[in-house]
Amino acid sequence: MVQKPRGGAGSGTALADSRPVSIGTVLNLLRDEFPEVTISKIRFLEAEGLIDPQRTPSGYRKFSVEDVERLAHVLRMQRDHYLPLKVIREHLDAVERGEQVPLPVLDRQGTVRPQEAPQEPTVTRLGRAELLAAAQVGERELAEWESYGLIAPLPGGDYDAQAVKVAGLVAELGRCGIEPRHLRVTKAAAEREAGLVEQIVAPLRRHRNPQTRAHAEDRTKEIAELAVGLHSALVETALKVRLS
Repeated sequence: MVQKPRGGAGSGTALADSRPVSIGTVLNLLRDEFPEVTISKIRFLEAEGLIDPQRTPSGYRKFSVEDVERLAHVLRMQRDHYLPLKVIREHLDAVERGEQVPLPVLDRQGTVRPQEAPQEPTVTRLGRAELLAAAQVGERELAEWESYGLIAPLPGGDYDAQAVKVAGLVAELGRCGIEPRHLRVTKAAAEREAGLVEQIVAPLRRHRNPQTRAHAEDRTKEIAELAVGLHSALVETALKVRLS
């Protein structure tokens, strides 16, 4: 059995009696640990063979406890180790067959190889080949994303974990029919919000007291989370108005 997710997916009361649940319930169970997960993402992972929920006679998906655990593990392996879906699927299938297999890792050339003991620390910087492998896109797509300012390399040409996160979201939106050129307004809005947060925390960052300066980082994260939550709520409100 794949190890149980840390909180959220494995401990929700909706799964306490082990009855299969709907895709909407799965989404709610996962969102604490994976706030970016969407129904479209879950359906895509099913299409890629990562999960195989039951279907009711009318065609609705029903997810078991094991389905939710596996799904959370897939999302965690993507987020923490930047592994391609094919590699994740093969690894989890082997684990569920009872095989003792080490967790694969991506090296600096974007090549998947077995992880050596002791385990290496989580990658904080990736080369271009690693980013392409993690996002499962080609050079052409990445170059287009960079041309619109959606992703940018660090000094020296590497990418950070945030770039992997952005790449995954842009790729998923592309599968929904939203092209990179459509995301320019999103990029502009994000930069304006970042500027607003910067103005608020700037006095704390310039303070002589080291504890106050350290508090600035926590304050930045707090405001950013609130801004993201507000943005999500406003989009949902706008869609309700437009689609009603």
